[in-house]
Amino acid sequence: MNEIAEALWYILPAYFANASPVLFKGKIPMDFGKRFIDGRRILGDGKTWRGFFGGLFAGVLISLIQYYCTPSFYGSFYSALELGFALSFGALFGDLVGSFVKRRVGMERGYPAVGLDQWGFLVAALIFAYPVRTLSTKQVLFLLVVTPFIHWSANVFAYKMKWKNVPW
Repeated sequence: MNEIAEALWYILPAYFANASPVLFKGKIPMDFGKRFIDGRRILGDGKTWRGFFGGLFAGVLISLIQYYCTPSFYGSFYSALELGFALSFGALFGDLVGSFVKRRVGMERGYPAVGLDQWGFLVAALIFAYPVRTLSTKQVLFLLVVTPFIHWSANVFAYKMKWKNVPW
């Protein structure tokens, strides 16, 4: 597998974890409706427990499917599980941090934050996965360039499928 394909294969669990919470339609917000010291919601209604755990499940499931397709990429079932969990949890954590930041600057739910929305989940996923398995600098730079386009395309697709109310 060449370096570019390997980078995309590696990050796939994070992409799925980040994209799938919208499909789970959770009701209970992760912040339980609480407000931060600035009076604004901590995260908002868009971040739910069902979405978070659904996204985590989706990302880990993708890594296990990848393991069965290319076992040599992961080496072992446990390695696939560990990397899939780290990438998925990292992506979801990064998205939560992005939501927190957006609430602090007064952005409404669903409002696009260029850069934060596209790179926050990616950078956090790479940081969380670093102790498990790393990519080369070239691969990381490639993902930093290509992820905004993939993120935008996935959002437009979700919008057209009526999974999201806005195309960003």
